[in-house]
Amino acid sequence: MRTLGNIIWVVFGGFFVFLEYLIGGLLLCITIIGIPFGLQSFKLAHMALWPFGKDIEMMDYAPGCLSTIMNILWLLFGGIWIALTHLLFGILFAITIIGIPFARQHFKLVSLALTPFGRKIV
Repeated sequence: MRTLGNIIWVVFGGFFVFLEYLIGGLLLCITIIGIPFGLQSFKLAHMALWPFGKDIEMMDYAPGCLSTIMNILWLLFGGIWIALTHLLFGILFAITIIGIPFARQHFKLVSLALTPFGRKIV
């Protein structure tokens, strides 16, 4: 089921979401200040390409104050809009019975889009 879900996800839009996160991450990595945010965009791209069978967990070690500050900056400068977009798509997919598994993946991406620092994909 995981492989079939990932294939359907990629064919019906997941690849474009992956490309958007990848291009955004590359543009952010051009500047030195944007490198940490670009790396988080790559994390979102990785999750957006094959979301079925992956989970998001908090890191084992305490990332500390810097992670909190970076999450606040991420949230203020675009994370809220990314999360709202995934939330909207999740709600739209949840309307149909066939779309419920895809809605769950979008809701998973909402969580990662809000606070990507201090989280890992397993």
